[in-house]
Amino acid sequence: MISSHRLRTVLEAQPVIPVLRIERAEDAAPLARALAKGGLPAVEITLRTPQALEAIRRVAAEVPEAVVGAGTILNPKHFAEAVAAGATYIVSPGQTPALFDAAADSDVPLLPGATTATEIMLAAERGYDIMKFFPAEQAGGAAFLKSLASPFQGIRFCPTGGITPSNAATYLGLPNVVCVGGSWVAPDALVASGEWDQITALAAEAAKLKTA
Repeated sequence: MISSHRLRTVLEAQPVIPVLRIERAEDAAPLARALAKGGLPAVEITLRTPQALEAIRRVAAEVPEAVVGAGTILNPKHFAEAVAAGATYIVSPGQTPALFDAAADSDVPLLPGATTATEIMLAAERGYDIMKFFPAEQAGGAAFLKSLASPFQGIRFCPTGGITPSNAATYLGLPNVVCVGGSWVAPDALVASGEWDQITALAAEAAKLKTA
């Protein structure tokens, strides 16, 4: 399977993967350190800001206890840049043949996005058995994801998009959910003000959530 043992181990190790949008590169290392201290060492830094690649570099170089992944990877160029920056896993909101080909040529595992039955089947044909379900709430939520469990036995998902403390447990209770992605553990205001202890506390609460 393309979903390597390494990626599976990362996703199964914690119920919530923090999805981070880094505005200032200097925040990346202390933020990752605070999340790891709270029990969430694996993070996804999204390529949605000019500082994202530098943020990945800093976490990879300065926070050995963290497992840094790169998100919002849309094409092979993004894939290569993220790997060069130090990302140890790659997350995409969707999938393309070119992106699958790039992943096939790399030792760094990909978590591809799949929302429809067709996308799930296409990813499965490529050998993937773990996929990102995005945007989770807008695409039908936990009820829709639950309905995929029977026809797609053996496929597991990391739903992301609209996941909050109030609905995370519902997703995590589904048999085909391995973990969820969420940004609530690192609110912009707390990051901007450097409230790392509060972020550690939020991470500790999220780390207590249980998967099915």
